[in-house]
Amino acid sequence: MSLVPQKTLPPVTDRVRTDGKFFRKAGQKLFIKGVTYGPFAKNSDGEPFHSPEQTEKDFETINELSANLIRIYDIPPRWLLDLADKSGLLVFVDVPWNKGVCFLDSDKKRNTALESVHDAARACAHHPAVFAISVVNEIPPDIARWSSAESIGAFIDELIECVKAVDPACLCTFANFPPTEYLTAQSADFLTFNVYLYEQRPFANYLARLQAKAGEHPLLLGECGIDTISEGESSQTEILSWQLELAFRNGLAGTVVYSFSDEWAHNDQMITDWAFGLTRTDGTRKPSFKKVAECYSTAPHFPLNYYPRVSVVVASYNAHSTLRLCLDSLQNLSYPNYEVILVDDGSTDETPSIASEYKYIRYIRYEKNQGLSVARNIGIEAAEGEIVAFTDADCRADDDWLFFIVNDLIGSRFAGIGGHNFLPPDDSWTASAVMVSPGGPAHVMLTDRLAEHVPGCNMLFYKWALEEIGGFDPIYRKAGDDVDICWRLQERGYKIGFSHSGFVWHYRRSSVGAYLKQQYGYGEAEALLVRKHPGYFNRLGGSLWKGTIYGAAKQGIITGRPMIYHGAFGSGLFQTIYGAQSSSILMFLTSLEYYFLCALPLSTLAIIHPAAIPIAVLSWLVSPILCVVAAAQAEIPDKKKRLLSRPLVATLFFLQPIVRAWARYRGRLRLDAPSLSKFETLESNDPTLKQRNLDEIQYWGAASITRTEFLTDFIKDLEKRDWTFRMDSGWSPFDVEIYGSKWAEVQLTTASEAHKGSKQLIRCRLETCTSLLGKLSLFTLVIICVLGVSLSEEHMKWFAGSLAAIFLGALLLRTEQRKLQRIIALILDEHASARSMVTIEPRPAIKKADASSPSSNATTTDSSKS
Repeated sequence: MSLVPQKTLPPVTDRVRTDGKFFRKAGQKLFIKGVTYGPFAKNSDGEPFHSPEQTEKDFETINELSANLIRIYDIPPRWLLDLADKSGLLVFVDVPWNKGVCFLDSDKKRNTALESVHDAARACAHHPAVFAISVVNEIPPDIARWSSAESIGAFIDELIECVKAVDPACLCTFANFPPTEYLTAQSADFLTFNVYLYEQRPFANYLARLQAKAGEHPLLLGECGIDTISEGESSQTEILSWQLELAFRNGLAGTVVYSFSDEWAHNDQMITDWAFGLTRTDGTRKPSFKKVAECYSTAPHFPLNYYPRVSVVVASYNAHSTLRLCLDSLQNLSYPNYEVILVDDGSTDETPSIASEYKYIRYIRYEKNQGLSVARNIGIEAAEGEIVAFTDADCRADDDWLFFIVNDLIGSRFAGIGGHNFLPPDDSWTASAVMVSPGGPAHVMLTDRLAEHVPGCNMLFYKWALEEIGGFDPIYRKAGDDVDICWRLQERGYKIGFSHSGFVWHYRRSSVGAYLKQQYGYGEAEALLVRKHPGYFNRLGGSLWKGTIYGAAKQGIITGRPMIYHGAFGSGLFQTIYGAQSSSILMFLTSLEYYFLCALPLSTLAIIHPAAIPIAVLSWLVSPILCVVAAAQAEIPDKKKRLLSRPLVATLFFLQPIVRAWARYRGRLRLDAPSLSKFETLESNDPTLKQRNLDEIQYWGAASITRTEFLTDFIKDLEKRDWTFRMDSGWSPFDVEIYGSKWAEVQLTTASEAHKGSKQLIRCRLETCTSLLGKLSLFTLVIICVLGVSLSEEHMKWFAGSLAAIFLGALLLRTEQRKLQRIIALILDEHASARSMVTIEPRPAIKKADASSPSSNATTTDSSKS
């Protein structure tokens, strides 16, 4: 029988396609449950398969395994594909060609490989039984090292393009294994790995590693099996049992067991010294056959140890365009025990009428918009579940989102967990450009399973953990709430995990304006985060992550080359790649800080010294050039590429750092802060108070009020008076930093001393500071002074005037600081007086001690001597 079909079949409408981390066929999710089949000794027609009659019987036996796929290692004849289709089996075709030679060094060998793949593509084109074509299987590691990973990867892409030219809808992959783990192909539709590990923990850990490598693509375990000659049939049964269960529990898209039968031929020679089959050569079944059948009939949803109640909270504000998609996706999740709570945060669109269409949800509406964090806290309070899950109204969940992510959570010691958010296939080309631009929602990973941060559109926490830290901080109205809650949990010693298969689809911003508005909101959130968590930011306000940021957008411009660990003489069993690092220094050249600190001063220098004009011009050109390079490196999905895609990405790379940084600095500079006159009173302007030394205030009273209680109540007082402040989160040398105006801040530090008679002294240090805006204003005056001296012919007059302006500015700042200090001192006095505490003026020297007198400085006596 001919290997090439007599005619090309018309395209099939229900082909298998990828769907995030999984496959779909005819609209239904498809999990691969396969066995390898052959190659056998050649039949009467010279084909490496059994006869059609025997093949049909074999397919009946394979159906008893609850399998839905066979993986073959030769180009299938038409009759085999037809029999597979009739038996309800898919065929995964591995194209045979000689990988054991340096094929890239010879045009003839390259062409032979291309011809083999082309023949396979023609033989399989449009057939409904064909699942996918693997263009190559297990390239030897020394050959891969000889030819280089980049060259091999490019050739694999060329082989895949050969298949796509014949049948564009055919799924393509290449079968890899641990010794060449570093090999990648940009155009592969899914990741296939052959893995033979016989211990549970290393096996599970390696699957997690491969899931991280697969990213947004499905991961298929292309081969797993055990030789019964060396390991025994009982070991085969046991190991295959936990291998298959672990694979599906870890969210793989499927598995293929090697092999169906012990009967196996290589180069026309029967192999008799190993036996990986589920059936013996005579057709009888090994004990593992029944076990695999049990696993495949259960897969993919192996029962969890228990099914905790999950409350899914969706906070929505004017999200009518995507809300239906979100609620539809949450209606039929595979997880059996959950509720959905929709919190309408004051929407003015059709959200209420849309919510009324879904009777399964619990709908909570607030007439006034209160912000994202408040809405999520309302959801937590209403939640009945042991676990609270969060997603956004512009997301739609995968069918198995909760099943896989809850499985990963309850099987760990994590207090919370997150997962991927992928660009939906139906989103616009503009959204795909936004996806690969900087600043999108991304996760930060410490290991393959341990996360430092998970994005708010896909995160779950135990309710007790959220309640322990007081839920979300209401100051985060638009963004930053997810970062804050992850950091606060980790500061308590809890860990956050990551589920590679519990994912949601996240619609990106579909216009430049919407994207920049989002980035502006992120910048405002960063201004709040840097005050609350200063240890996580550098001096310019940039985040300092310990882990690696994962997302569609590159975190900088790639300048180096990846490093590969090959092992001694290229013989390592696990050869891994260490990716090339992006250059954060180059990305600094696109930042707002760069323009302010470098480009503007160089331009000023060019005005004074024309010889510097070329350098000044270059300083303004370097940023857009780098943005063009970043756009060229962006991995835009092929189906979403348009002529304007890369120019748009370059534009977003240019605008995003400016918009986000401006919002961050606007928040840090407190440009919208009220004047101190709002808080001034007659008492704060009392001349007596102005003469008082307020750098340190002392309060004498009963020890029944602890210092922590004193501070907590004081903070509540500040909240009632509408003051803006931040509390120490463990990183600061003070207890509370109070932002009084645009120009001044006060840092309150306290200490308590224990004394006789259950008395105590609480010391309060009020240290005044110039705000960031004040510092920048003085710095600007200094720059103006220097430039004026350089440009003006009357140097001394300009210099004297500039110094006077600097002196006056410094005096006004000091006056503002003292005014703020007086107001805070009065609030402290009132706070202490309400708790029957007496204000004591610190004295430089003491002659006589009397611990019982609040007017005496004997209160400083060491309690150990009392």
